[in-house]
Amino acid sequence: MRIAVLADIHANLPALEAVIEDIDRQGVDEVLVGGDLVGRGPQGSAVVRRISERGWRSVRGNHEDYLLSFCRSEVPASWLSTEEWAASRWMAAELDSDSAAYIDALPFSMTSALTDELRLVHGSPRSNCEGIGVWTPAEDLESHLSLVDESVLICGHTHRTMERHLPLGLVVNVGSVGLPFNGDWRAQYAILTRLPDGWHVEFRQIPYDREAFLNAYESSGFLADGGVTATLLRMEVSHARPFLVPFMKWTTARDLDMSTAHIADFLDIYNPNRPLAEFFALL
Repeated sequence: MRIAVLADIHANLPALEAVIEDIDRQGVDEVLVGGDLVGRGPQGSAVVRRISERGWRSVRGNHEDYLLSFCRSEVPASWLSTEEWAASRWMAAELDSDSAAYIDALPFSMTSALTDELRLVHGSPRSNCEGIGVWTPAEDLESHLSLVDESVLICGHTHRTMERHLPLGLVVNVGSVGLPFNGDWRAQYAILTRLPDGWHVEFRQIPYDREAFLNAYESSGFLADGGVTATLLRMEVSHARPFLVPFMKWTTARDLDMSTAHIADFLDIYNPNRPLAEFFALL
């Protein structure tokens, strides 16, 4: 039994298409999607349509919730008008009605249709905003496993792959298709194979037409209309490292207006290849 799991596509259609082609060559028995089909990129509706066309089941990520809240104007009034939130408004407006309805119907978690051993969530069994990564202590991973009936817990959200074997079971983070944060820009997902001695995890890294996706930021109008946020998100694609959250924390620490703060000043102290904890300690 072979099960492919992908997550965090983040409105990156070229990366998704490359993963689809790779999966079709792997002879897998099932494909599951770990949420965040949308957000952080300009091709949300196209990505949702492709997942729907393939018939792949997906859970709901925090960016599904986030963009739907903008679609419904269920955010502070200032977020619906100020430049700081222009990118979020643009991405919510880009979602067509069918795509919005599709992501609104996604469940919080799911199990495999082929085995009762696997549980898929976006972030953690507690929240689709809670991240699990290599930094998560073993006791916390055990706590997450204790919340589910299955022995294999699969997640995404942090955009970094991870495999941890523990007394209660296996925890796997499949990384990100559209926006990896581990310095490797290739589209990343995982295939889990059931062997006699347990589950074997294969992390796959698939090259895709990244230049076409970077160009989509401009051709779609997202870069021009999305303000500083869209610029930072494009930088994340280029570097395969986080830029938006560190920038937001930097502006908050210095009491700066995010929409007018200078990215160049931020980059004077931010090195994306250094651990985030080191940067946050400087603030």
